[in-house]
Formats: sequence, C-alpha cells, structure tokens
Amino acid sequence: MPTHATYQLIGSRSHQCDATATYTHNGARAYVLCDGIGSSDAVRDWTRTAARRLARTAALQADAEAGLRAAYEAYAAEPDRQDEHTRYDLPAACAVVAVTAPGRPLTVAWCGDARAYVLNPRGTLHRLTEDHNLRRVFRGSRNRVTSYLGATETDEERKAQVGHPAIESVTRDMENCRLLLVSDGAYEPLEDSNRGLADYLTGSPKLAARSVAAFAVSHAGPHIDNATALVADLRTA
Repeated sequence: MPTHATYQLIGSRSHQCDATATYTHNGARAYVLCDGIGSSDAVRDWTRTAARRLARTAALQADAEAGLRAAYEAYAAEPDRQDEHTRYDLPAACAVVAVTAPGRPLTVAWCGDARAYVLNPRGTLHRLTEDHNLRRVFRGSRNRVTSYLGATETDEERKAQVGHPAIESVTRDMENCRLLLVSDGAYEPLEDSNRGLADYLTGSPKLAARSVAAFAVSHAGPHIDNATALVADLRTA
C-alpha cells in the first residue's frame, strides 16, 4: 500500500501553481510542498521545478533545513534576483519540506505560509510551522507573505524587517505519525469554517489528501485558491 499521496484542486484560479515532490536518497526521504506566488504559466512551471529541486537537495542533505537553505541560497544568488529592478518580477513560492532519515528525527523547514502538521497515533494533530505572513508580524493581512523561496534576504535581514528569519525549522521525534503538508488554499477555508484538519485525515493517505483538499474547496468563498495536501505515513524502524 502506498505510504504517501498528494491531491490538488485548482479552485477558481487560472493555473494550478501549487506543486509537490518527493525524493529518496540512501534511505532519506524528502517531502515538499511549494505554493507558487501568482497565477501564470511561468509561476506554475517554476514552482514545479523548484519543488523537485528542493526535494532532491533535502534528501541528499538528509535534513530539511540544510536542504531548504541550499535551495534558497541558490535562487537568491541568481543575477536577475540580485537586481532590484527585476527581482520582484521573477517567479517565487512559499515552501515547506519534511525529511525522514534512518536513525534520525523528523526535520521540517519552511519559508512562507505553507504548513506542516503531524497526527500522532492517539489522534492528536500538532502544527509544526508558524506562518511567515503579515498576520503573524503586524496582525495584518494573512495574504501577504514575509518570506518565500526566490527571495534574497538573509536570516538577519528578514528578522530585522519582520521579526522572524527567512527560514525556520523544527525537529521532532517520530512516533509512527501521519505527516500533512498543506497549502493555504487548503487549510484556511477549513479554519475559517471552524473545522479541524484532523477530522479529514482518516483512511489511506490518498483518501486523506483528497478529503483535505476537496472539503477545503467546498467550504471556500467565491474566490477559491489552489488547494493542495500531501499526506505521508511515517514509521519508526
């Protein structure tokens, strides 16, 4: 039986600009969800490539933070992103990555407002990430992100601007848990309607991912965002 699955719905957007990817290297497996900023062919294609690139890098590093930092720094170093006149016209995405590796705890890292959760065997859902958006910083708009893949600010620069670093990470001991990576188009409608994500994480990973995305879209307002969920069952050795 497959141990992970992804389900996506386009909502009312012109393009599906969420993307997921997985990659395995020497027993380390990376799970990635990227939420592209904007809606165009260029954003869609860039985000798909970025998700695959991040998954491969994180698996090779066997660590979520090391992988995300390597990808973040590689994009930041691109000449067009160093030019203040062109950087904001280039594709970018919120990103969250989780990595499992033999004998190591689960690592999770993120930039932006895509989220990671784990559901433990007792049915309790734990959120592992804190959103990078203005709601966290100034109690402003949740739709304005304060960090993302494709930005050029260092941790120190971003922290001076908004109070949090460009990239954050957590480490968690695995206990045969279920991992959920989710875009804001999937978690926000359920939160706004006072529905708990854990209620949709039953059954197989495929069924759970589909339930999260489908119910989010069904409870969204008139402007329905891309909704994506990646669900993976993580087993300790």
